[in-house]
Amino acid sequence: MKKITEVAYAKINLGLDIIGRREDGYHEVSMIMQSVSLCDEITITPGSGEGKIELSTNIPGLSCGSDNLAYRAADILAKHANIIPNVHIALNKKIFMAAGLAGGSADAAAVLRGLNKYWQLHLENQELEALAAQLGSDIPFCIEGGTMLATGRGEVLTKLKDLPQTIVVLAKPKGLEVSTAWVYQHYNKGRVVHAPCIWQLQEHLAEGAPALVPYMGNVLETVTIPAHSVIASIKAAMLSAGAYFALMSGSGPTVFALAKDQTTAESIIAALADFDVETAITTTVGRIQ
Repeated sequence: MKKITEVAYAKINLGLDIIGRREDGYHEVSMIMQSVSLCDEITITPGSGEGKIELSTNIPGLSCGSDNLAYRAADILAKHANIIPNVHIALNKKIFMAAGLAGGSADAAAVLRGLNKYWQLHLENQELEALAAQLGSDIPFCIEGGTMLATGRGEVLTKLKDLPQTIVVLAKPKGLEVSTAWVYQHYNKGRVVHAPCIWQLQEHLAEGAPALVPYMGNVLETVTIPAHSVIASIKAAMLSAGAYFALMSGSGPTVFALAKDQTTAESIIAALADFDVETAITTTVGRIQ
């Protein structure tokens, strides 16, 4: 039986700035995006009949229909390649849901990579990224991942030198979901006190996490934190436990902390004992080859 397996890495934003509003209604962004080793897994096998895209998942209640990004990724690639699909896609999710970690985007990217191999299409990553951009702004980054500058609405990518491997602690308040669209709609530049310095982040990547701290930031915190103060409390607890830095990822609500070593990471987890959170200790990872 033919079988293809792909990993779908989560992402964090070392810096997220908004430049302005575009004519198409999207926001012009400037971000340093970074893959981490927490991942979902996609397994592609033959389906039960010609013309079918079948999706299954380990998460009860998660839609496996045409509204799922993984399903849509399979559909758009089949149409692009003029393929009549007959595949089953098993999605094993470990990335926190609705968390600002690009879990759904990473799954869609993994499906595009996996089906490119499964159907022996030999499409270049650039072609896959163009298809991915039709589905969502984070998906092109997730095709290769690693460390990248993302501009435009997030789909214009510039590869950067990989950040030296760094331990990352993730914490997401259980039951809290934040709408990305709502956060962007309520963004007000006038409320931003500290914006990241994206070019300085690029300059200092090779020096490692401690050198990045003065230049990190996420302007979307000005929207999400006033609505959900627990995010600020989690950040404070992480910093008190020894994190180099703590920052909300994307539109939230997940907070990530950069840690010196495993012992510090475990101390950060222990400091979150009084919070009702999902947690993970993970590391930064380079580009998918």
